[in-house]
Amino acid sequence: MSQFEQCANIKFMCSLGKSASEMLSVLQQVYGDTTLKKSAVYDWFFRFKNGQETLEDDQRSGRPSTSRTAKMIEKVRQLIQCDRRMTIVELEQEVGISHGSIHAICSDDLKMRHVSVKFVPRQLTTDRMECRMMVAADLFEKSMQDPTFLIKIVMGDESWVFAYDLETKVHSAEWHTTSSPRPKKSCLVKSKEKVMLIAFFDIDGVVHHEFVPPGQTVNGHFYMQVL
Repeated sequence: MSQFEQCANIKFMCSLGKSASEMLSVLQQVYGDTTLKKSAVYDWFFRFKNGQETLEDDQRSGRPSTSRTAKMIEKVRQLIQCDRRMTIVELEQEVGISHGSIHAICSDDLKMRHVSVKFVPRQLTTDRMECRMMVAADLFEKSMQDPTFLIKIVMGDESWVFAYDLETKVHSAEWHTTSSPRPKKSCLVKSKEKVMLIAFFDIDGVVHHEFVPPGQTVNGHFYMQVL
């Protein structure tokens, strides 16, 4: 099948709100071995998303006939190594090639993917992790012996509620290869604009919650008053 026909299908699916990965999967089911390469599908996807109407593969002024040269790949690699949180849009503006070409270089040539950091309450030590494993195993054993064990449990916890939006996983995502360790960052952020929320919940959901008054020390005596 011709490239023109596949481009027309990509434009049609783009108007339906399909993602680039969904388009690639559909094209592979229909055209098999003659399907356009992944980089080409993503390139056409972003062209139509950015307002292109024609199906002609015209050369863009001021840009080389091919963007995925060894020199360009190395330049993108160096930029990512300097700042792993650079987005595709930022890379596109920095090196001057299309969105689809940047995506192809990162995913196909550099074998990288955009990985979001995993938020954790704190960096646990080995002793703390072993203690949590022992407690979890003990609770699991009790739940197996008593079918009503989980129904009887009411848990309580507290958390800071901030008066502004913290950095999201998308904003903190970095470029890594499949062999790279997943990045982590602690959730603790200093801020004066925050209030502590205490919540109690059971197997069915939240049973009680309240905000701690400013200046109140959260201790055993305070918890007894809440209960």
